[in-house]
Amino acid sequence: MLLAILAIAAFFRLWQLDSIPPSLWPDEAINANTAVNILDSKTFQVFYPENHGREGFFFLLISFAFSAFGISVWSFKLVPALAGVLTVLGQYFLALELFRKKSVALLSAFFLAISFWHINFSRIGFRAILTPLVLTFSFYFFFRGLRTKKIRDFIFSGLIFGMGFHTYISFRLAVLILAFVLLFWLFVAIKENWKRKYLISAAALLFAIFITAMPVGIYFLENPGDFMSRALGVSIFEQENPVKEFAKSIAVHLSMFNFAGDRNLRHNLPGFPQLSPLVGIFFLAGFFWAIRRIVVLLKNNRANRLTEIGIFLFLFVWLFALLLPSALTVEGIPHALRSIGIIPAAYLFAGLGAYLIYQWGKSKWQEKKMKPSVFKGVSFLLLAAMTLSSFVMYFIVWAKNPDLENAFTTRFTDVGRELNALPAETKKYVIESEGDLPTEVSKFIQRTAGRIDDATYIQPEETGTIAFSPGDFIFTMNKEISFLETILERFPEGVLYKKERIWIYEIR
Repeated sequence: MLLAILAIAAFFRLWQLDSIPPSLWPDEAINANTAVNILDSKTFQVFYPENHGREGFFFLLISFAFSAFGISVWSFKLVPALAGVLTVLGQYFLALELFRKKSVALLSAFFLAISFWHINFSRIGFRAILTPLVLTFSFYFFFRGLRTKKIRDFIFSGLIFGMGFHTYISFRLAVLILAFVLLFWLFVAIKENWKRKYLISAAALLFAIFITAMPVGIYFLENPGDFMSRALGVSIFEQENPVKEFAKSIAVHLSMFNFAGDRNLRHNLPGFPQLSPLVGIFFLAGFFWAIRRIVVLLKNNRANRLTEIGIFLFLFVWLFALLLPSALTVEGIPHALRSIGIIPAAYLFAGLGAYLIYQWGKSKWQEKKMKPSVFKGVSFLLLAAMTLSSFVMYFIVWAKNPDLENAFTTRFTDVGRELNALPAETKKYVIESEGDLPTEVSKFIQRTAGRIDDATYIQPEETGTIAFSPGDFIFTMNKEISFLETILERFPEGVLYKKERIWIYEIR
């Protein structure tokens, strides 16, 4: 069953990877070019301050993919795709460790495997996709360590958690989750009479985090301005009434699971809930059952009640702590990308809720003297229908949306492809009419064909002063003819090539 789920996860994340989405967003392209530079220069930085600041580990992984498979869109996206598949595996291990029920673990992993939310970001070159991967495996080893009481599990947990600081800015708030579990299980360890070993294990975990996080920590000590540079522009604390903005933002984000999700077409089917309708029901069932279970456990004195309470509280802390990176902002809310760290927690609740509903439905079925095999068959058909629904949503409804090419600025990719179609010796100029960042797309597309410094990028105002020669080609980054007006006046005998999304002018 697990292998089948991983196969489904791999299919959703790898099929037509080089063509869906149809282009690279500029933020992806600068990541790809950073990885190319790592490969070319054989040098690596833990943090890259360009484009509002970006942790470097993701780019290092991509440079390995480029080294192994060549520079291409496919090899660039292979890293997030594989990270997505591995997260499904980590989800299974973590759910099994928390609930000790294979059915819950399989359901949780399955829902993540077919999640539009997770599939989408597994196919886009954003470093944020590493955050769920780090969280699932780090907490898997932590809870495994609590069970086995082996220090090596805590060390593995710490090493992986420390790597999280090299992934994405929102991971930093995962320290709230870590602080909770370390303190809560200190009380559990005291009650279970293994306080000394627990303190040693916790110290080993923290030291492992310190070792792996130290490089980026040193960088921020030396460059404190880069620590929060990416978040400052969209923070609620920059607004006139931060409390009001936070209340509004948290309400919008809490509703995104079941009612109205991210409206950005790059992130989601605009406005569609982040969880599919059935998974959303399972999520609510698991969420409210966990609350009820905590209340019940607080009323009795079972020996292991603290551990069970702690597991449910851990999920709640995870959900709300990693909702904060998005809830503390005002731009584009609800924001599926900034809240990517809550994905594993949401699907842990969904797996639990689906298991509970299944058990309830099975008992009702048996009360009516119906064959259990029929109920199981119906359940599997439902899961198959959910899989098909996810396929249709992503590969048909979303991928064939007529606005998707604009959402991913396919015209920038068009520029790169048209540049590659011309001979290398032909002089080519690209008018940077939309700033520097969009040109990262065309530059990377050129690198995929082995073309380096093949075009000259110029500002719109330079079109009146550059000494163009017959045979030169001038490209626009969009289909605004106004950027070619000066050139048309200077060289009226040229040829204008009207492409679908861009203009190309040949000097005659």
